[in-house]
Amino acid sequence: MRARMNMGDQSMRGFLDELERRGELVDIDRPVDPRFELASVLALFDRGPAVRLNRVTGSELPLVGNILSSRARIAAALRVPVTDVLDTLSAAVASRCKPEVVDTAHCQERRFAADEVWKRVLAPTYFTDDSGGYLTAGMIVAHDPVTGHRNASYARIKPLGPTTGFVGIAPNHHLTALARSAGADGLPVAVTLGTHPAIQMAACFYLGLGDDELEHAAHLLGAPVKVVRATTSDVLVPADAEVVIEGLLHADRPVHEGLVSEYHGMYEDYGDGITLEVTALTTRADPSVQVILPGLAAEHAYLAALPIAAGLRHALRLAGCGDTDVAVTLSGGGRVDVVVALPAHQGRQAKRAIFACFASVSMVKQVTVVDCDIDIWDAEHVHWARTSRMRWERDLILAPDVPADRNVPMQQGGTVTKVGMDATAKPGDRTPGHALAVPPRETVDRVRRRLETDGLGTRFAPTPVLWSLLDTGDRRPAGDQH
Repeated sequence: MRARMNMGDQSMRGFLDELERRGELVDIDRPVDPRFELASVLALFDRGPAVRLNRVTGSELPLVGNILSSRARIAAALRVPVTDVLDTLSAAVASRCKPEVVDTAHCQERRFAADEVWKRVLAPTYFTDDSGGYLTAGMIVAHDPVTGHRNASYARIKPLGPTTGFVGIAPNHHLTALARSAGADGLPVAVTLGTHPAIQMAACFYLGLGDDELEHAAHLLGAPVKVVRATTSDVLVPADAEVVIEGLLHADRPVHEGLVSEYHGMYEDYGDGITLEVTALTTRADPSVQVILPGLAAEHAYLAALPIAAGLRHALRLAGCGDTDVAVTLSGGGRVDVVVALPAHQGRQAKRAIFACFASVSMVKQVTVVDCDIDIWDAEHVHWARTSRMRWERDLILAPDVPADRNVPMQQGGTVTKVGMDATAKPGDRTPGHALAVPPRETVDRVRRRLETDGLGTRFAPTPVLWSLLDTGDRRPAGDQH
């Protein structure tokens, strides 16, 4: 893995500038209604360029979305090759460095009273049956003055009154635990919109209660995260954030939410969430507001998929399954469906890997274990392994009535049947073996070089026959490398 680069710029805007230089940022200058139209724009560009909307009706600030909608985009933000992303994130899970506290910060260049918040920060309505508009890119940093614990994580926020909002947090979420600990005084928090992608990725790690995700972000940045104390509390806020909403979380003030779109693409009715009491708003002098298309969308999925995959790889190593590769699929919303690749010498560890994944992340509903010749991020290749290397009566594991998170599709009464699939090749299953029939590698490489010289390289859309001969990035048509 390449050495981490020290990123002096810890803002989101530096990466947006880079995307613009690379032709991966589209500016939308026509008026866009925040009710459904904005979601339509983001959905149309979901697996393409990032989008900056400069004239959203009712917003004096530009909105930006689809920033981290592919593995290649995330790799660029972390300044590593795509092949090194998981190693980099896994190393960050195991590393920590305290933030650097600064006295002045870009995120506090402008300061506003609490009752200005929803006038200046727009909450779009995304889908037909959503119960209201939401901030979907709000990274919440918290400080529990009772325990000293800090936390950074994501949750959806719906404006309510002039200085209040609803926050959708699961009962087992660390932020919920901290809010309950704070009691009637409320938990001091700051909702940040628009931080450096490395900080956003770290906020999605699955860590222990009380672990500060900002300490783990330092490895991804190559330097300690610069933070500034909030204006109304001791919460430490990323200094280069675009927008910061300061406030208190009140777990003792429940609010019923109604229907909301979830990562699996369907609606849920989770019942009650908790109340955010806004105490101040600060911004950069010329901020942009980040938005994330919720539901079954690429950015929403990848923000969870890669950090979860990194955490699972760390857990698998602790369980004795070293040298693994892990993917968390888009079809599972980047959360519940996992693919693990084991090297040949660990092929008999498949069942151990399956149960280690179940134990590590409670959301995980199904795990497929494959050999390392399978591209785990290619759903078609993984399904080929299931079809071609499994005997269902031997290789299928059903674990009924396992406690599950409330957001897991098809859970009932807090439990779900979890599924493990051992799709590794076993000696003796096929007399001729499991290898794909392919042309000689040297012939394919020679023909490919000739066609690239003829200017046809961008038109490649290889047949699955070449799975075993091509690098991961070559297996999909140009423009579809996620």
